[in-house]
Amino acid sequence: MEKSKSVIGVDISTELTTYAVVDVRGNVLARDCFETLKFPDINQFITELANRIMAMVEANGGYENIRSVGISTPSGNFVRESIVNSPNLPWKGEIPLAALLRDRLGLAVAVANDAHVTALGEKVYGSAHGMKDFVLLNLGIGFGSCIFSRDREHLGADGFAGEIGHTCVVVDGRECGCGNKGCLETYVGAKGIVRTAQELMSESQEPSLLRQLEHLSPRTIAECCDKGDKLAIEVYRRTGQILGLGIANYASIVNPEAFIFAGGVSHAGKWLMEPTQESFERHVFHNIRGKVKLLRSILDDRERDVLGASALAWEVKEYSLFK
Repeated sequence: MEKSKSVIGVDISTELTTYAVVDVRGNVLARDCFETLKFPDINQFITELANRIMAMVEANGGYENIRSVGISTPSGNFVRESIVNSPNLPWKGEIPLAALLRDRLGLAVAVANDAHVTALGEKVYGSAHGMKDFVLLNLGIGFGSCIFSRDREHLGADGFAGEIGHTCVVVDGRECGCGNKGCLETYVGAKGIVRTAQELMSESQEPSLLRQLEHLSPRTIAECCDKGDKLAIEVYRRTGQILGLGIANYASIVNPEAFIFAGGVSHAGKWLMEPTQESFERHVFHNIRGKVKLLRSILDDRERDVLGASALAWEVKEYSLFK
């Protein structure tokens, strides 16, 4: 391995924190993970992550071979190098994640929102390769996005651009973890889809496989759709209708070449995408109707997000106590 030809990519999700050594060609040389929620105290989490990264680095050529670290996280802010008021992670307030890990590792650290990092991964390795104007939509527990305009990320004055999940689509609608009501995330994020299923089951006595499930989730609801369950199909029809409306408004403002769908909820496939497409074309500004592609990511979620974090690491100014 040549000197400074690798970086560390870290992907923090509400379930797992994945970290990897990635070389300049995008090859994952080593990878491991641990449960994020085992460490509700941020200092304990940083200690665990730093210790694991140090062990992996020593087992893969040592610090002289590592240039920097890139971190993907919900509510990450590239401008502030922090996690800022995350509604879905256990650490509240503003967490100066880059500074905390930089102090432990002695390496340059960049932090960005998971949608921003996912967009980098898609641009370099996935469905957005070759595109200059696109929007990455990250559909999971939350709902974030990243705008690429003229081949550059648009992050906004304070780094909070792209928070489509926290745009209001229903006046006085469902309460959101951000403190507002009627946010798009509360209807199309994972918890919102489960809530829609629960509401539909309470509204009627129609027989459904959903009533037999021990655990309702976007995945199990989609599996019921595959079996022809009418109530499950209606869950995704309603979800797609409101998602299509939300991104039609988005497209009418930013005029992208494509929306790239990533994240666990996007795995519902046609059950989500078909009603979303129909609603999108019905609501979008007529001059761009039929011109904006809705595409699903072609990359594995974990691999793309680690690769995206590594792409972020290459962009940060180099700094090391070991060279």
